[in-house]
Amino acid sequence: MISIVAKFRVHEGQEEKFLKLVNELSEASQKEKGCIEYMLFKDVKKALDYCIIEKWQDQAAVDEHNNTKHFTNIVPQLTEIAEAEIDIYQPV
Repeated sequence: MISIVAKFRVHEGQEEKFLKLVNELSEASQKEKGCIEYMLFKDVKKALDYCIIEKWQDQAAVDEHNNTKHFTNIVPQLTEIAEAEIDIYQPV
């Protein structure tokens, strides 16, 4: 299993657009083969900070996800309206 933690600090005034894009990405991603979990979280103290926690069956599923139309279309839009930091984990 591969877990991805994608942290975002949304630019002020872009929250509505960010949430629309992430919801679209999340809906499509959850339908992918190999997706175990794909959830958006909002920081309880920092109004502009969000986190997507993803769990994938294996690296092949992650690679396939990264090449989907919804990923390649939406992620560049997200990086225009938010600062992003991506961390990738695997069980030990």
